[in-house]
Amino acid sequence: MNKIFTDATSALEGLLSDGMLIASGGFGLCGLPERLLDAIQASGVKGLTFVSNNAGIDNQGIGKLLRTRQVKKMISSYVGENKEFERQYLSGELEVEFNPQGTLAERMRAGGAGIPGFYTKTGVGTLVAEGKETRLFDGEEYVLERGIRADLAIIKGWKADEAGNLVFRKTARNFNHPAATCGNVCVAEVEEIVPVGSLDGDAIHLPGIYVHRLIQGSPYDKQIEFRTVRQREAA
Repeated sequence: MNKIFTDATSALEGLLSDGMLIASGGFGLCGLPERLLDAIQASGVKGLTFVSNNAGIDNQGIGKLLRTRQVKKMISSYVGENKEFERQYLSGELEVEFNPQGTLAERMRAGGAGIPGFYTKTGVGTLVAEGKETRLFDGEEYVLERGIRADLAIIKGWKADEAGNLVFRKTARNFNHPAATCGNVCVAEVEEIVPVGSLDGDAIHLPGIYVHRLIQGSPYDKQIEFRTVRQREAA
């Protein structure tokens, strides 16, 4: 089965629909599936729910889709660097389901492992637990969190072979692995595609069984969210 597509638009053909749930890898601008996000924006689909640690920054990543009003709901953890996100949320235009970061990662991992829910102490007694089932274990209270199963997962990797076996580079692994496993279909973009057998089997982070479609998205302009510098002191 050939998993390699020429570009993001063709890789997403037949997979997109209004109102779908999409799990996206990335942390800020690190490990962001930017080619796939651009193709989703260009497709015009709307009413989307995104599961993602954050929404990128203004007009970058999922932030682009917020600008075009294609996102109905975000299931997220950290959203503090996106002014458009903040504006839409405070004005009631965007529904937001906040999650502690570890809980969000575990919800995605659980969905990928076929686990419908799990109990955690994180969020007990806070707004995070409102409306959720709680239970005592050994005299301590835990809150029930549901696993997440997405219609589509979009992820960014460093290198993949033609069978979809994939390697992430350092911190760019972030939420990409749990996002990949929780999607009914996973589309990956990578910087380089190599022949099967080129990758060390012990170094593969995501087995190709999880990757249904694959594109090479390079070259990438690797951006930095904030650049902080200080004046050089005189000698």
